[in-house]
Amino acid sequence: MKNLIARTITGIIFVAAIVASFLRPEAMVLLFSIVTGLTIWEFCGLVNDRPGVAVNRFICTVAGVYFFFAMTYFCSDLYGGAAKSVVFIPYLVTIIYLLVAELYAKQTDPINNWAYTMLSQMYIALPFSLLNVLAFNATTGGLVVFNTLLPLSVFVFLWVNDTGAYCVGSLLGRHKLFPRISPGKSWEGSIGGAVFVLAAAYGASYVDEGMLNEWQWLGLGLVVVVFGTWGDLVESLFKRTLGVKDSGSILPGHGGMLDRFDSSLLAIPAAVVYLYTLSLF
Repeated sequence: MKNLIARTITGIIFVAAIVASFLRPEAMVLLFSIVTGLTIWEFCGLVNDRPGVAVNRFICTVAGVYFFFAMTYFCSDLYGGAAKSVVFIPYLVTIIYLLVAELYAKQTDPINNWAYTMLSQMYIALPFSLLNVLAFNATTGGLVVFNTLLPLSVFVFLWVNDTGAYCVGSLLGRHKLFPRISPGKSWEGSIGGAVFVLAAAYGASYVDEGMLNEWQWLGLGLVVVVFGTWGDLVESLFKRTLGVKDSGSILPGHGGMLDRFDSSLLAIPAAVVYLYTLSLF
């Protein structure tokens, strides 16, 4: 009972914080820069518990947070002035340092360290940083505006998918979706979650002020469902490989940061690719 109360309170605060952050660009940038840092820190701590692995936890975290801010600067005029790609140079220098440092670290398996170092950036820093692509859009007049609906809709679709899949799966779930990795997921639950998301996407098309039409919103909903589910499964495989139940304990009743944002780590990049593809036609 106590765990249920803690889980409920944490869940309400978690959802409220994310929704509120998208009301102001400064709040979004602050919150997700912190989320990026905490998630990379958690990831590096987990992999460093593996035999023969010793990634630089501090520098990986700082690099990931810097990359998030660099993407914010590049995608927006939030900090004033024209965005310049030169802002990525310090990040590239840091990545080069992390590669060269293994020459002098004398670790037993530097390939592992390189692999996990790059994974922390590609798997965590890059997806969160791509939120800036969704949040800051250029108008036909050349101005950059803050878009609340697109990035927030990705998270809302993920939450609706999780809730719908749980409810339908609990009632009707018979056929396992991926028993080797996540025995609790069923095809029935996944289809049920997708139906709920399509309803939410259809509703979003009425809130939208001309960015996407109804079919494009439905397509975005399906993209988030498919890649969000894969993101959940990828993190489950990650935890099974490490032999841990939760990625951390920072969120009472919900585990760690990876546990809460696993679906979004694939859904955000997939949403960006989908929307960019729409812009080509």
